[in-house]
Order: sequence, then structure tokens, then C-alpha cells
Amino acid sequence: MRRTRILTVLLALAAGLLAGGPPTALAAEAPKTALAADTYTWKNARIDGGGFVPGIVFNRTEKDLAYARTDIGGAYRWEEGTKTWTPLLDHVGWDDWGHTGVVSVASDSVDPDRVYAAVGTYTNDWDPGNGAVLRSADRGATWEKTDLPFKLGGNMPGRGMGERLAVDPHDNDVLYLGAPSGNGLWRSTDAGVTWAEVTAFPNPGDYAQDPSDTSGYASDNQGIVWVTFDESTGTAGAATKTVYVGVADKENAVYRSTDAGATWQPVAGQPTGYLAHKGVLDAENGHLYLAYSDTGGPYDGGKGRLYRYATGTGTWTDVSPVAEADTYYGFSGLTVDRQNPGTVMATAYSSWWPDTQIFRSTDSGATWTQAWNYTSYPTRENRYTMDVSSSPWLTWGANPSPPEQTPKLGWMTEALEIDPFDSDRMMYGTGATIYGTENLTNWDDEGGRFAIEPMVRGLEETAVNDLAAPPSGAPLLSALGDIGGFRHTSLTEVPSMMFTSPNFTSTTSLDFAEANPDVVVRAGNLDAGPHVAFSTDNGANWFGGTDPSGVSGGGTVAAGADGSRFVWSPQGTGVHFTNGFGTSWQASAGIPAGAVVESDRVDPKTFYGFKSGTFYVSTDGGATFTPSAATGLPAGDSVRFKALPGGKGDIWLAGGATDGPYGLWHSTDGGATFTKLPNVEAADTIGFGKAAPDATYQTLFTSAKIAGVRGIFRSTDRGATWTRVNDDAHQWGWTGAAITGDPRVYGRVYVATNGRGVVYGDTAGTDPGPGPGPTPTGACTVTYTVTNQWAGGFQADVRLTNTGTSAWNGWSLGWSFTGGQQVTQMWNAGHTQSGTAVTAKNVGWNANVPPGASVGFGFTGSWSGANATPTSFKLGDQACKQA
Repeated sequence: MRRTRILTVLLALAAGLLAGGPPTALAAEAPKTALAADTYTWKNARIDGGGFVPGIVFNRTEKDLAYARTDIGGAYRWEEGTKTWTPLLDHVGWDDWGHTGVVSVASDSVDPDRVYAAVGTYTNDWDPGNGAVLRSADRGATWEKTDLPFKLGGNMPGRGMGERLAVDPHDNDVLYLGAPSGNGLWRSTDAGVTWAEVTAFPNPGDYAQDPSDTSGYASDNQGIVWVTFDESTGTAGAATKTVYVGVADKENAVYRSTDAGATWQPVAGQPTGYLAHKGVLDAENGHLYLAYSDTGGPYDGGKGRLYRYATGTGTWTDVSPVAEADTYYGFSGLTVDRQNPGTVMATAYSSWWPDTQIFRSTDSGATWTQAWNYTSYPTRENRYTMDVSSSPWLTWGANPSPPEQTPKLGWMTEALEIDPFDSDRMMYGTGATIYGTENLTNWDDEGGRFAIEPMVRGLEETAVNDLAAPPSGAPLLSALGDIGGFRHTSLTEVPSMMFTSPNFTSTTSLDFAEANPDVVVRAGNLDAGPHVAFSTDNGANWFGGTDPSGVSGGGTVAAGADGSRFVWSPQGTGVHFTNGFGTSWQASAGIPAGAVVESDRVDPKTFYGFKSGTFYVSTDGGATFTPSAATGLPAGDSVRFKALPGGKGDIWLAGGATDGPYGLWHSTDGGATFTKLPNVEAADTIGFGKAAPDATYQTLFTSAKIAGVRGIFRSTDRGATWTRVNDDAHQWGWTGAAITGDPRVYGRVYVATNGRGVVYGDTAGTDPGPGPGPTPTGACTVTYTVTNQWAGGFQADVRLTNTGTSAWNGWSLGWSFTGGQQVTQMWNAGHTQSGTAVTAKNVGWNANVPPGASVGFGFTGSWSGANATPTSFKLGDQACKQA
């Protein structure tokens, strides 16, 4: 339930890190030096949602084709077969990180294979690059890009209005794009390849959330906010004659062209004093519905109205479900049932308390019913049921007093769509997830209830600030914007609850005691309450500490190696230390406020700090710090460093900026001296994982630029050589916040993203080749699961369990396909395929499987017949039971 996204702050810092001119992405790139590379498979540590979904778009001519846009986490396509979302913009790289913010999506109703995305995160200088329009002819599998001469704001105020991008339903080479910042209305006549301003359009908008904001964030003109075609005024192959456009102008919010965009006029008689968030046309009945709010949203809005405009007569009718005096919110979410066009629905998007409201009319707005009503205040009766068992953290661990309930129906509910092919299916976006129902028409039955549940699996939209992978307990702990963070006991299942007691709005830093991983500390932001919290059971349960005077934000925090002391560098005051769990803090001497702090992973009294080019060392538990004599370190504060587990005084430091020292440094003497690695041009994070089978030093991971290439890199030889482990299809924009390997699984790496959640990668390891495999004896069980499927392709996970009494020292699992399937890539196992027969074999690190234990691997493949599950599996010559 957050009113802002953490990226407002985070990317202000990132913009400084990424300062410089925007890249010319369409120009030919310089030849790249050959790099060592490994084949990794990438997945999300499941959270399911976690951020604002301002737009959902259904294709109007193909059933089950839908897209969702997020403000910072890219765009997604709905997969009906698995009821999941597939990310479409993971290819966006470091230099174009702003293109992970999606201001609008348009699906072509003439050619459903075509889809477009208008991308760009900020219109002020936080994002150094301009916006772009991406176009795809294969439903987002691949993209081409046209750069724009202005910025777009996927994470700016007003981002829930729309859609700003639209395809002509009759001549699909024609598209319109509404621009912010006074840049007007733009049009393409060649399917998005080139764009030109519609100079005849008279009004670029004039509304800004806060004109006095000197940062340029809230003071930006929100511009042209939606485009809607009247499909009844055109014929196939000819441009649609009548087009409506919404403008961020409270006096003239709606314009119309009746000559295919040659001329434009404000629609006569329109209401004033409000912004038109949405304009949805029911062409069958000749009704243009408009949702109005007094502000641009997505979190503000105190008054609103719903209007119906009769396109044939020019008559305006106020069809608001409640009197204006009774609104304390604006309207935004707006949809028409295409199967029954007289049915229209809308949301009170900015009703934060006690809940959002959804309205429904089956008579074109003449009368309305509500998703919930008061019976006798504060008791309310809901017309729906909610089941969040698939995303249990959506309750926020709250126990509110009536009329507030948990889970909430939602907040920031600006996206609302009824499936144009199915009157029973509706989806709507909130500030944290996508909810949906598949029995919506139960709403209209006397005493009926429609069932709401999350429809968000596969859509991961959290901003990740920090990560920790303890050597025991949960494999991963995450520090997140907006929803605090999680203890991930499983990477493939949604955690039951975020960190609570206290529940930070954003967790900025976390750490565990290396020698006692049950002791965990986190720091974060909170409107009222402590900004630091402790756990003694590996993050399962928490209790708040006490803030020193002046604390205003989380900052960074470090746990001593044995968990007996902590050092904290919060926002608002200087660095402090404590013995015990933060009931009493004392100011540290010798280190400036705002320093980044970390702990030595061996000596419980040694802590480190960094600020403005100087490294600091404390050997008395954080009471006093001494500046190191080391020189040549980055001058700014875009630095992250860590001490190596098991190596006293072994420190790696990454960071810098393009206008100064930038790269990766190593110290083996506790920070007294540092050596810059000559083979790393730029680095922003550093983390450690399990050593390679033939190595004794832990594996290094970094988000860096090496040999001219930006990527995620691994080194098994202390940084002497590096292997790129991601690829151009898996870049996730900006990955400069945190990275860590897994101390228990060789090769596994966890990467923090700016809106795509926590992604983790596993290496395919060494292919054992086609020779005979091991032949373990004893019983076995196989679970084979298709986790994703699309036209001609699929992804599957396989879990092999030793249900016998003897350990396996190597394994080889065989099966046969029956539907023309071919394995294209396998991870965590080597494989061969001959015809229909497939053999998967262990790699070095997962050969040993004790009784009762299991091993998992996955693969992607193609299919041409029916993608049926194999009917039998054999471990060598032993048949396995199928679970």
C-alpha cells in the first residue's frame, strides 16, 4: 500500500552513475572483443507482482491475447495455457535502462502478431536517455526500436492514464502517440518505423502535479494522455475518420478529429475542472465513456466524475455512480463489456481508505452497483470473495479494524479490463499485483458473489536494493522497495509474508552474521516507527530496534561476524554502533555521515566504511574508524563493497563513474591498500558464491563492463579471468544495486534489478557427453512439470528423487518424447537426444544424491505435435515412479 515507487529515489542516484549522452542505439556497434561465456538459465525468485501495474490491454480480434505494462518493470504477454505472464523486455540493456519503464502498450487488432510499446522512465534528468517506440511482429518475442526526440515517463505522475499509444483499427500502419512535457501528439504511418508530430493538434496539455517542484518530476506537463479510435467511422485499409484524444488540461480535456487527424477541435459541451484519465468507446451504442479525476494520479485524487458522450448527438450525460459531494477519490479504471456493450465498469482508483471501489452498470450508466457497500457502518457487505493463497503476502500481515479489510480490494486501480471475448473474465491492476475473476457476471445475480484472486504469476515487478545468501537457513534474503523484502525459503514458491514487525515501506540494506547466520539485521524507511530491525531466527521473525536521534531513513547496516554488535549508517544522522540488538546506539568517531558500512566476515570487531573516495576501518566494533591511506579509489559515492567470507581483511570494492576512477578493486590487507583489476573497465556490484569444484577461492560475481561488454560476470580465479553468464536476451536494464552468489550451489548467482525483481541464474555445468552414464540402484521418483508453453515451444522442470536406501554417486535419467519434442537447452544437467530418446546426466556439483534427497534440472524445447508428458522414466535400467 505504497503511494510512491522507490525508483523515484533510487534512479536519481542511478542517473548520476549513468551520466552522459544517450546512446545511439540504431547505429552500428563497434566490434566486441571475444569473451568467455557460459550458458545459464534465468528465472525469478518468485514474489509474484510487487509493484504498480498501470495498464492491461486485450487484443480486440484474437481471444486470450493480452498484455500488461508496468511503470518500471517492462511489459508482459499473457499465456492462457499456463495462466502466467511472460516478460518481453528483458533484453533492455544497461545503457537503455530507462526503457524498462513502459508508458503505453498497443496490440494490433488487424494483425495480432504486431505489438508496440512506448518506453522511457523519467522525463526529467533522472533518465539521461530519450524515450522510444518498440515494435514487434512476433508478439514481443523480438523487437525493433525507433528512438524519439523527447523523453517518456513510465514512472512519472499521470502514468495510469491512457493508453497513450494506439493502432488504427482499420489501417494498422497508422499509430498515434500522446507525448508528455508539451511535446504534443505524434503519428506514424509506417507501422511505427518513423514518427512525426501532428502539427495540427492544437493543445499539448498544461497540467502538472506540482509546478513548483524544482526536480522536474512533479512539475512536468503530463501532456497527451490517451487516444481512442471510433471504429464505426472507417473501412478496412483506410484510416479511421473519427479519433478522440485526451489532454491533461482541465478546461479542454477531450479533442476530436473527424477527418483522420487532419484537423482537431475540442469536443463541444464537455465538462471542465477535471482531467480525463480514460476515454473508452462503445461504438455499437455510440457512447464514449470518460473517467475524470481532479488530479493526474496514480496515488492522488480527491474528486471525480464519470461522463457518457453520445457520439451521434453530441449530448453529454453525467453518469457518475455517486454524487460529486460524496466522492473523495477520482475515477480512472474504465472498461466496456464488448460482448454486452451496455455493461460498463469503473474504479475509484484513489480511494485508499477503507478500500478501493469498483462500480458496474448494465444499462449504459443509468444505474450502478458497487463491489462493496456498508450495511451498518463500519460493517460492509462485499459482492465478491478474495483468495490470495497464491500470493499470501498480499494481506500485509495486517489485522485492520472495520471497515478496512485485508486483503484489500486494491489501491491505485487505474487498469481495469473486461476480456472482450469473455464477459466473465476481468483483470485489474493495483499498486502491488494484478487481480482477476473468471465469474464476473455473478456480480449481477441477487446475492451472488464473484471470486477474485491474483492473476499475476510470472509478472515480477520489485525494485531490489540489497541481497544476502546465508550459508545456512533460507537460501536468500531480499531487501525491496515498496514491499520491504522477504525470506525466500524456496526460490520457486511465493513467500508467505514480507518482513514485518516492523514492516518497512522500503528496506534499504540487510546483513547477517557470517558465523551465526540466524542473526540478521535490516534497515529501511518507515513513516512512523523504528528504521532498524533484528532477527535471531534467520529472518523468520523480527523485532524493531531503537533509532538514534535524527534518523530519517534506512541507509546501510552491517552485522558483526558473530552477531554480537552492529554498525549502522542511517540517513539523517551519523554512523552509529551498538553492542546487542540496537536498544542503545553510540556515535562512531572518525567516519563521516552517509558512509557505506560493511563488516569483516571473520573478525567480529572489524568493520569497514567508504565515503567520497576514502576507505575507513574500525577494529573496536565500530566505536572508532581510521581512514585508510589507500588512494585511487572512486571519488564519488556510487560504490558497493564486501568482505570475503572466511578471509579476514579480504575486501572487494566496485563502483565509480565515467568521469573518474571506475572499476573493481581488491584488498588483502584489510583496506590498507587496494589494487585495481586491469581487466575490468567498470563494475558496480560484487558478490561471492561457492568455489568451483577445482578451486579453493570463492567464486566472484559482478555486474560490470569487461572487454567492452556490459553484463553479469563470474570469475573462479580471483578475477584473473572472467566469464559472461548472462546474454543479450537477459539484461534487465540497470543491475547496479546488488549481486551475490550462492554459498551452497556452485555457479548460482542472484541479481538485483530495478523493477524485474530478483533474478537468479544457474549454469548448465559441464556436459558429461554421450558416453555411458552411471547406473545407480534403488527406487526413484520423477516429477515432470511443463512450467511454460507457447506456440512451438515450451519450458519444463524435472525433479528426480532418490527414494531408495543407498546414495547415488552420479545419475542418468532417460525418457522418450511422443509429440515431436526436441530439447534445445538444458540446465543443471547435461543431455543428449537421439530421435525421441532423451538422456539427462548429472553435472559435477549435483552427482551425489543421498537417500531421500532430490535433484532438479530444467530445459527448454520445441514441439510440433502434442506436447504430452513422457509416460515413463528410467534411472539407468531402473524404472522410476512418476509423481
